[in-house]
Amino acid sequence: MKNVMTLLSGLALAGTLATAQANEVVVGGKNFTEQQILASMTSQYLEHLGYDVEKRSGMGSAVLRQAQENGQIDLYWEYTGTSLINYNDVTERLSPEETYERVKELDAEKGLVWLAPSDANNTYALAMREDDAEERGIATLSDLAQAVNDDEGLTFALNAEFYAREDGWRPLQQAYDFRVGRADVKRMDSGLVYQALRDGQVEVGLVFATDGRIPAFDFRVLADDQDYFPAYALTPVVRAETLEANPELEAQMDKLSGLLDDATMSSLNAQVDVEKQTIERVAEDFLTEHDLL
Repeated sequence: MKNVMTLLSGLALAGTLATAQANEVVVGGKNFTEQQILASMTSQYLEHLGYDVEKRSGMGSAVLRQAQENGQIDLYWEYTGTSLINYNDVTERLSPEETYERVKELDAEKGLVWLAPSDANNTYALAMREDDAEERGIATLSDLAQAVNDDEGLTFALNAEFYAREDGWRPLQQAYDFRVGRADVKRMDSGLVYQALRDGQVEVGLVFATDGRIPAFDFRVLADDQDYFPAYALTPVVRAETLEANPELEAQMDKLSGLLDDATMSSLNAQVDVEKQTIERVAEDFLTEHDLL
């Protein structure tokens, strides 16, 4: 009897530790709006498909990544540039496609599978007010560089980190061959950049490409036509062991990933951050709209 109880206890313990059993998925997420929406959306979607889902969102980026490597998280949405630079220490400048292929290869060695990338790229970007950009005929960073070199008197708002980074403001000017005087650059917290640009205190601001305030404040994101900024393609990443136990999960998540692009994520983020709707409601409405619930 003792042996039987030991065996049962062992099985029970194994059941609590393993996250990769068929139809059981632990979904993770980071601690900002976009990630919380995605964690809720993924959890609701997989539950509807019949999975037994546990959601663990609101985690720090490094902690979340470590949790997945340790087998405590099965699935979450990661950014290609984050894995390339922060987790794999690759500083080589790569195209978006090369970035995806490199992290897919490197993370496979750690038992992580990068599924189909979405078209949402939450990278650094420069933005202008839509009416101002239209009036000046500026759609790309090359257009912006030309306007600066033509002495149009543009002022910029940047966060302090980007201003000082080795891969930030100075090399960006070098890449696009323009030069902005120090007096025309206002350094401030990231959150204040959006307000300064909206209120006309500056003409150009540093933003994150899928921030909800971009559509809400009618900003135009300038195209990075020389691919200066690294790609941060939003992509579902799943443990290989989990995928082996649930092989249909790849096609299911690829279907969801295929629905996301910059405009969609900006709109979803704005519904939470600007319109003050709940994360769960925004995620549910999106899934319903696309017949995934």
